[in-house]
Amino acid sequence: MQSEQLKQFVVDKVDDLKARDLVVLDVSKQSDITDYMVICSGTSKTHVRAIAENLMSKAREAGIEILGSEGKDASEWVLVDLGDVIVHVMQDQTRDFYQLEKLWQEHA
Repeated sequence: MQSEQLKQFVVDKVDDLKARDLVVLDVSKQSDITDYMVICSGTSKTHVRAIAENLMSKAREAGIEILGSEGKDASEWVLVDLGDVIVHVMQDQTRDFYQLEKLWQEHA
């Protein structure tokens, strides 16, 4: 799957579980490890975990390799690495604290 198709797959799957405040950043010029970063929010630990688990389940069903995931136990911030797309599912207070969008946009 091409990175553009993978990005759209991710957007569709996180939207299936009503992820909020979805942002897609093209980081291909800043990063050698990924092309896109998808950042979204969940309303609670349960919602964050459900969004990430749904994405991983649907990726497996589609034959997409999951290179790694982190943070499901605490579910404050769950990272799913799909290679060309890295997904960050965060609770609002964690997202506000780390401000990934601002960090990556400043380096654009």
